[in-house]
Amino acid sequence: MPQIIIPACSKLHDYEEAVRRVGGEPVVVSGDTDSAAEVIARADGLLLAGGGDVDPTLYGEARHQTYDPAEPGRDTFEMDLLRLARDANLPVLAICRGIQLLNVARGGTLVQDIPDQIPNALPHTVREPSFAIAHEVWMAKDSLLERLMREQIESDTCDVNSRHHQAVKDLGAGLVVTATAPDGVIEAIEDPSQRFCLGVQWHPENFYRTGEFRPLFEGFVDAARR
Repeated sequence: MPQIIIPACSKLHDYEEAVRRVGGEPVVVSGDTDSAAEVIARADGLLLAGGGDVDPTLYGEARHQTYDPAEPGRDTFEMDLLRLARDANLPVLAICRGIQLLNVARGGTLVQDIPDQIPNALPHTVREPSFAIAHEVWMAKDSLLERLMREQIESDTCDVNSRHHQAVKDLGAGLVVTATAPDGVIEAIEDPSQRFCLGVQWHPENFYRTGEFRPLFEGFVDAARR
């Protein structure tokens, strides 16, 4: 059974269950007790979960007034995991905060507050219920994302939930945009040079009971299994 590493966060249940239901074994790790190198050495895949904001000083900007930090040490630990996972060509699935950290780890930047910095933006923070649909996303044809979701949808669009006030801005090295919201906000990025490296801005794990985004986790765990 593929060992899927998930760095600790405040809401683990849905991530763990989404992994279990497609045949993976979630293994929760923490920078307080685990070495990034030792974690990656035993991992088959890395899943980065949602949470607080990535520190803007990591991409050379002052903190916006809305800055809401993640748990202490989480940025550094997860950046180390991403670097080592890339070196090992380890499958990576990065969700919400995870897509943002993936971009920053590659030298990219973030929109620090969508309502303040993107005129006429759609609502991207719809907190309850967790699976409430906020908007659709447009997927790039023949991208990893579109290939995984192809049998689940009838077009190159799908409806997603949304709980974020930040987003990818300038792309990091080796990454490509593979989904956007109708307002232009980047909703998915990939690294085509890696076996499996996908970041999505929404929360597919919240749909583990109903299966709308099961193909994302199946593809990720299958890559980890290989």
